[in-house]
Amino acid sequence: MKINVAKNAGFCFGVKRAVDMALNGAKKHKDIYMLGDIVHNEYVIKNIKTAGVKVVKNINEIEKGALLLRAHGTTPKIYNEAKKRGLKIIDAACPLVLEIHKTAKKLEKEGYKIVIIGDNNHDEVIGIASQITNPIIISKTEDVSKKIKSITKKIGVIVQSTQNIENAKNIISGLIPYCRELKFIDTICGPTKSYQKEIRTMPKKNDVMIIVGSFKSANTCRLTEISKSLNPNTYQVESEKKIKPEWFKNFKSVGITAGASTPDWIIEKVIKKIESLNFN
Repeated sequence: MKINVAKNAGFCFGVKRAVDMALNGAKKHKDIYMLGDIVHNEYVIKNIKTAGVKVVKNINEIEKGALLLRAHGTTPKIYNEAKKRGLKIIDAACPLVLEIHKTAKKLEKEGYKIVIIGDNNHDEVIGIASQITNPIIISKTEDVSKKIKSITKKIGVIVQSTQNIENAKNIISGLIPYCRELKFIDTICGPTKSYQKEIRTMPKKNDVMIIVGSFKSANTCRLTEISKSLNPNTYQVESEKKIKPEWFKNFKSVGITAGASTPDWIIEKVIKKIESLNFN
């Protein structure tokens, strides 16, 4: 079995930065908390908890100490409440996500009605939407006619950083009849573009595809979706424990990639697990 590993796989810059900030913060602060998951990977979250970071659902549960803000960005309401409570703020938001916040506010000041192409209820999208007034969130082409009822003079479009590029293109095409002027700012991040470019060729070159990462991770699930559309022998696993030998029977090659929130050590364990299988 020939194993081909993607050149672009695993932790992106923003996730690595957030995890490092979490672990360093745990060393410096006795009381340190995070609201929800700082990144979408169960193994990473477990390591951060083990280091001493406590997870809470509501900021009202925190009386003192430090608040670690997630990589996906947060809302002004949470940020202001943390300052009001005198908490030490450790902002682990990805710098590229913070740029999207600035872009959204700039477009709104220029008079554009903001459309966010992104997943409803995703942490990043919630953070972006909170920066502006009544944005329209569209996750798929069919949403356009449902959410835009009349022609708008000016529409400004931004995109969740980990969105499927093809999905964004289709939605933009669908928006054109609903406005006189459309301004699109490409806010899909570089790592996402690299991962998606590679996943559009690997499934064609390998008999089987393994996508490593959490099912809570939007960017990982998107890699799986794209791969499955090109190769039905595509499987997403959270760890090496989910690998099944029968997936590889009578095949000669396997391609392996991983989402941006998947640590290298999990990818390595998946590789070793496949290497250990007996295909005779």
